[in-house]
Amino acid sequence: MEFRTVQQPLHMEGSISHTTPVMLLGSCFSDNIGSRMRNALFNVMANPFGTLYNPASILAVIQRIISCEPLIEQDLISHGRMYHSFLCHSSLSSVHKDKMLAHINGKMMEAHDFLKSASWLILTLGTAWVYRLRDSGCVVSNCHKLPADTFLRTRLSCSETQETLMDIVRTLHGFNPSLRIMVTVSPIRHLADGTHGNQISKATLLLATQQLTESYTANGGITYFPAYEIMMDDLRDYRFYAPDMCHPSETAVDYIYRCFSDSFFSPGTLQLAAQCEKYTRRLRHRPLTDDTESHLAFTKATDNIRQRLITTYPYLEQAITNIQLFNQ
Repeated sequence: MEFRTVQQPLHMEGSISHTTPVMLLGSCFSDNIGSRMRNALFNVMANPFGTLYNPASILAVIQRIISCEPLIEQDLISHGRMYHSFLCHSSLSSVHKDKMLAHINGKMMEAHDFLKSASWLILTLGTAWVYRLRDSGCVVSNCHKLPADTFLRTRLSCSETQETLMDIVRTLHGFNPSLRIMVTVSPIRHLADGTHGNQISKATLLLATQQLTESYTANGGITYFPAYEIMMDDLRDYRFYAPDMCHPSETAVDYIYRCFSDSFFSPGTLQLAAQCEKYTRRLRHRPLTDDTESHLAFTKATDNIRQRLITTYPYLEQAITNIQLFNQ
């Protein structure tokens, strides 16, 4: 007797490998999956402008990445003794506007080049609720704790959400015609909208995503990965939530990532990913002191593993360099 509705893999094994450049944009669930792929030494870029919650903000960021139009001082706002951009998450805000502009524009150039040659773009939709500037009507990616009366809070309709997603697909394929697109709905609960508001929002995203995938069935298709359904119908228990009762726990994210891996990775890719994860775990090891004989032996063994990986799989060298810089 089964007491769970277990989500079966999508049977797209081999679609993603270590030689497949993958960009992830959207909800912080994109960061969760992106970090696990990075630790397995996949060629990934996740949320270069920070977390994005709604489809309209994702579209705006994609358009800016493709146009590669640099941000200038007039694009920034000053609030709370810091500079912010309505295009970016607050994690990119700074007290130094020149450094902030250089940092964001550098990320934009990197994202432009990466997206141009990417094989996959994974979009994680978090909410259909948006915040618009009252004076212009523009949707912002982050409110940066400005006064509430600066914004008008509205919910995208199903048709508006679908059209926004269609615009995203058309814009991406105009820039990179061979790009494959995967869409998923974040399992993170936005309880600030209320439990009913959160469900209406998720339902809007699910319906629009279904309409999108049906529209592109004849043209190579848009892949839908059921992260939301795995959380709601497979795990389906508060023990799989973090203490805030909104975000999936690390165990839940690990489980969803395993479902993702089983769906898109070949057996060979899974084996290599396991080797890579062992190496990156060693990089995160922090000794009590760095002058002991055991630590020196550990460091030497780690360097040997690195060299063996690069020798056997030369295409991992850049990912290894990136993860070393990330862990510094």
